[in-house]
Amino acid sequence: MNILVVEDDRTIASGLTYSLEQEGFTTVLCHTSKDAKATIEQQLSAIDLCLFDLSLPDGSGYDLCALVKKKSDIPVIFLTAFDDEVNVVMGLDMGADDYITKPFRVRELLSRINSVLRRYQRHAQPKTVVELGDVHINMSDGKVHKAGNEVLLTALEYRLLLIFANHLGQVLTRAQLLDRIWDVGGDFVNDNTLTVYIKRLREKLEDDPARPELIKTVRGMGYKAGE
Repeated sequence: MNILVVEDDRTIASGLTYSLEQEGFTTVLCHTSKDAKATIEQQLSAIDLCLFDLSLPDGSGYDLCALVKKKSDIPVIFLTAFDDEVNVVMGLDMGADDYITKPFRVRELLSRINSVLRRYQRHAQPKTVVELGDVHINMSDGKVHKAGNEVLLTALEYRLLLIFANHLGQVLTRAQLLDRIWDVGGDFVNDNTLTVYIKRLREKLEDDPARPELIKTVRGMGYKAGE
């Protein structure tokens, strides 16, 4: 799960992102409204939940909430030092899903996050087909097609492709990929194996595997599929 955190207090932001990542979440951190808006415009499809501080040096969490809700139905939780009823009602009327007052305990925030995510998951329609360029991944039957032709993948290749499909537009480190692809059934997966399987995926899915457009290498960081 990917969480967009917008918090101008760098000490709070650092502790918050650390705690979230310890719980298995991936975080995208912004300190200003300007950076948050750019992230929303470019990466919203890869975000599962937003945590917005209400008071930012160059704007308001209300504005960010309105922008998110205009583009996508993903949950928003406000973080604020204000606890009066007017602010609570205003935030909820704008479409926020919850509201937590600083200072808060991390355990309480995590409980709120998980509760909101469960509500959304109960009502969300499962996404069965993901498009990556001219590649269509049908999760309901486990089949992959490129330009209308079925592409045969091994179980491990398919599992790796699903990881990318579920994180379109997001840079994934090699460590994150290795952690997600590990098979309890006993497949041996290490750093060299990952390199081999990414190469095989590119050979099967890219028009020109030497110049990949679907699964790109982000130098010094990892890999990214889609925009």
